Amino acid sequence: MTWSIVVYDRSTGAFGAAVATKAFASGSFVPFVRAGVGAVGTQSLTNRYLGPAVLDAMARGLSPELAIKSALAGDEGREVRQLHAVDRYGRIAAWTGRHCVEWCGSVGETGVSVAGNMLSNERVAAASLAAFKADASLAMPERMLAALEGGEAAGGDRRGRQSAAMVMVSTEDFPDLSIHVDDAGAPLPELRRLLGIWRRERAPYLGNSPSKANPSGIIDLDVIERRWIAQGLDLRFRR
Repeated sequence: MTWSIVVYDRSTGAFGAAVATKAFASGSFVPFVRAGVGAVGTQSLTNRYLGPAVLDAMARGLSPELAIKSALAGDEGREVRQLHAVDRYGRIAAWTGRHCVEWCGSVGETGVSVAGNMLSNERVAAASLAAFKADASLAMPERMLAALEGGEAAGGDRRGRQSAAMVMVSTEDFPDLSIHVDDAGAPLPELRRLLGIWRRERAPYLGNSPSKANPSGIIDLDVIERRWIAQGLDLRFRR
């Protein structure tokens, strides 16, 4: 009932995952990412426990293929699951259970995997991968969005449209980017709008926040106030 993309950007070390589907709030149960470890998409009749289980296994050093096998071993519903992953070496693997609804399957290459089920046709996943690869000069979030749009243009979810989401993690224990469209007639245009806002209002300031490299972040009051003034904001810290 979904198609998704999971990505590893070797140049930045970032992992990303994005999803589109005719289901409510897909960002809450399909994409999973973990800094330094990998990205996972879990879908069809979704078992949310599989995402963390695959990430835990890859963190221990298992390949995506073995991580997926180990996660599914204890799931008696494995034949109605779809699961795919990418790790910090760019290795990918995917599982599509034999009872998943057509069209279902996956495509991918080093660093990127696309998987889907209940799709309009077999072209959706391939079109998503092709759109992701079309312009390597784009940043990862824009390439993932292009992938979803390419899949939508090829037919998308056979049931229609409802939600979409995108997450990306780089160095920290929480995402740099996490945007969700939970219920919309046209979720991908709205996801693009939200990505534009993130690119303008959040991405430039990620380095200001506390991080592993700088546990306190930027806390110089004068520096912060000068930025507010430059934005035309009448804000001052108490002193």
